Amino acid sequence: MEILELLDVQFLAIAVACFAVVAGAVYLLSSGKKRKGVLDPENFKEFKLVKRTQLSHNVAKFTFALPTPTSVLGLPIGQHISCRGKDSQGEEVIKPYTPTTLDTDVGHFELVIKMYPQGRMSHHFREMKVGDFLAVKGPKGRFKYQPGQVRAFGMLAGGSGITPMFQVARAILENPKDKTKVHLIYGNVTNEDILLKEELDNLASTYPDRFTVYHVLNQPPESWNGGVGFISKEMIRAYCPAPAPDVQILRCGPPPMNKAMAAHLEALGYAPEMQFQF
Repeated sequence: MEILELLDVQFLAIAVACFAVVAGAVYLLSSGKKRKGVLDPENFKEFKLVKRTQLSHNVAKFTFALPTPTSVLGLPIGQHISCRGKDSQGEEVIKPYTPTTLDTDVGHFELVIKMYPQGRMSHHFREMKVGDFLAVKGPKGRFKYQPGQVRAFGMLAGGSGITPMFQVARAILENPKDKTKVHLIYGNVTNEDILLKEELDNLASTYPDRFTVYHVLNQPPESWNGGVGFISKEMIRAYCPAPAPDVQILRCGPPPMNKAMAAHLEALGYAPEMQFQF
């Protein structure tokens, strides 16, 4: 009889412990508590390259594995990471990049990299093979975003400056509770230079009432119905939301472009607090 009572007590203890574990898991899931990311802002950590997809002659998508299939990078929306590598002379180089993935993409992160002939970090990525490791630390950046903080974003991007814009747009559009609208103007030299074109087109077709993209090419093909030349004041006036306290214009591109866009925005009446440069 004593043995049966002892077994009953042990069974009850196990049942209580199991219930506590299950209840805790349910609480974490229902509370929407964010998982801790693997990034370290002070120290570089190495991540293995598991896939490399060549998108054009000088652009590739690099997929890096996180420690476990359920790990998340832990990168706030609109922020970036620092990547460390070696240039063609073997000298260490560190450069910021923005992943195109979000923390909803568990177990891995992706970088879309345009590799320039004379780029020091471009050399490192050009030489990377599946199985190699990339040293990364972060998060870095001044941009902070909360759903609904503005009514609409205007985005002015040039070349590889599209990556933070894409990351922010994805986060907004894939959040069913976020009603923010996004209007992107994206400038490039040729049609072949447009990064993430398929992904941007997919966002535009999936969220037609919340996302628009207007492409501008300096050297357009013959049958081209987008903008021609450089992003102008007239284009910003036509395709971005008008100046207002609940509007913000984000810009990211080469330094000459950023300077020109700042002048255009000032001339159009966008106050400094309505602008942000990545």
